[in-house]
Amino acid sequence: MNRSTTGIMILVMLFFSVMSCEKETVDNQDMEDDVLNLPEAPYDYETVILPEHLQTNVLLGPGQNAAVENDNTPSDNPITNEGATLGRVLFYDTKLSANGTISCASCHQQENGFSDSDVLSLGFEGGLTGRHSMSLVNANWYGRGRFFWDERAETLEDQVLMPFQDPVEMGMTLEGVVSTVQSQSYYPALFDDAFGTTEINADLIAKALAQFVRSMVSVNSKYDEGRTGVSIPTDDFPNFSESENNGKRLFFRPVSLGGGGCVGCHSTEAFINPDNGPTNNGLDAESTDDLGVFEAINNPAFLGTFKVPSLKSVALTAPYMHDGRFATLEEVVEHYNSGVQNHPNLGDALQDENGQAIQLNLTEQEKTDLVNFLRTLTDDELTNDVKFSDPFK
Repeated sequence: MNRSTTGIMILVMLFFSVMSCEKETVDNQDMEDDVLNLPEAPYDYETVILPEHLQTNVLLGPGQNAAVENDNTPSDNPITNEGATLGRVLFYDTKLSANGTISCASCHQQENGFSDSDVLSLGFEGGLTGRHSMSLVNANWYGRGRFFWDERAETLEDQVLMPFQDPVEMGMTLEGVVSTVQSQSYYPALFDDAFGTTEINADLIAKALAQFVRSMVSVNSKYDEGRTGVSIPTDDFPNFSESENNGKRLFFRPVSLGGGGCVGCHSTEAFINPDNGPTNNGLDAESTDDLGVFEAINNPAFLGTFKVPSLKSVALTAPYMHDGRFATLEEVVEHYNSGVQNHPNLGDALQDENGQAIQLNLTEQEKTDLVNFLRTLTDDELTNDVKFSDPFK
């Protein structure tokens, strides 16, 4: 074989080697792009058909208004289909933790009402979070607009970035999160669709995540269905059992009239506490280990108080309370029935006319009725809606 022939063969081999490398690069790129299972047109996050009882108010007493009046969406970050789609991808992306094992959804699971079935959640290295994972349902209708049990985040846009940077939860720096997002091939197009730019920064990451979380609105529970057939929520619902209707009356009826007065803290028909803010619900007589909102807002009135989550889909979010101390709804109801303690900052709704912790003295049937009512707040559509599911599956 002469030199000319040898040279030609080497060139041919080099050509096919380069082509093979290019094909491998393209194949790898295709595999990376195929990781995401997104529809060609984005799901609709913007359009939510709100029932009348969330748009107007018929409830009496402090803290009662229409749920929509408490929307904490800032004017510069309205929900868009493309923005929430990007937020969904960020929410489920495990690459955004230090070792690629944890995402926002690890602690806020759709099947558990966007909460966690564990008392404390596992961080990226197996450490435990300081408090139970709070449900994200109806987060947009918390009028104070502050987040976490201790309300240390002033806005939802602030809150969504904090778990990334927590040394137990996800173990990243904000710069590391931005860099990791920038390095994934699927993000530039998603940012361009959402915000009209392929630039990736912390502000846009926060806005997209907040849009996705605010879109988790509950409007399709058995309660919502029954409420459409009556004028006021204390009327019997046609789709409720006798026990569920009895439990509903106990929930809405003041303690002075033989009820549980539950709506005093879980106010509005979104069952959240938008006006009164954080409260103490008598779990302990004094606060020693966990000081609640006082840790973030140095005001003695906040000592031992905690943010009040929405009760929508509460049957899915066990265990309960900021420390997950109650495993079942039955235990929660028994606490309010007989276990409320005289904490110095005990919420007004849990005190009698003498300023002492209330004792409801419910019968066994009444306690069962109250639990049965709480189960009617489960929103199965929200739990099973694909637009809130993991796009990496």
